[in-house]
Amino acid sequence: MTLNILLSLIGIALTTSWTPGPNNSMLASSGATYGIRASLPHVFGVMLGFPVMIFLVGLGLGELFQTHPIMEQVLRYVGAAMMLWIAWKIANAAAPGSAGAASRPMRFFEAAGFQWINPKGWLAAVAMTSQFVTPENPLITSLIISIVFFFTGLTSTFAWLSFGRSMGRFLNTTHKLRAFNIAMAVILIVFLVVLLLGR
Repeated sequence: MTLNILLSLIGIALTTSWTPGPNNSMLASSGATYGIRASLPHVFGVMLGFPVMIFLVGLGLGELFQTHPIMEQVLRYVGAAMMLWIAWKIANAAAPGSAGAASRPMRFFEAAGFQWINPKGWLAAVAMTSQFVTPENPLITSLIISIVFFFTGLTSTFAWLSFGRSMGRFLNTTHKLRAFNIAMAVILIVFLVVLLLGR
């Protein structure tokens, strides 16, 4: 991989990681609702889950879905249903310590597993691997892409979590926090609709 190609990869990875999407809206909501420390498992699940997904797609999982399109369609709609459920959970998340609060931040394996049902994640994974994985050396190029996404994800996940936490300081009533979480849930649904209609 030449320096120019690597710089292109880094630029695209930064754009993909930092722009609003399902992961980032969920992180902002988690930061506002639960704070940074309680949301760290969610952050690490995203940071590690997506690079692992990119790596495996680069090694041939994407080709498997191309030869068996029904599997991709099943995953697509299962993922859409899961995202709607997550949006509902976000919209109804109660502040910690409030009466009837039974919600909790997403755990590590839940956040890592979410990458596999996230339509934006699949689009990015297939797009990145199709552009940057070389047939001559798929292992090394898949690994390079994964490492780049790990570090860009490191910056973006903490930024969106911190944004949510900063917003949380102004969301000092149950009604304000609920309105913010509903807004994040609506954004999540909008991204889902756009992704589904765009395919």
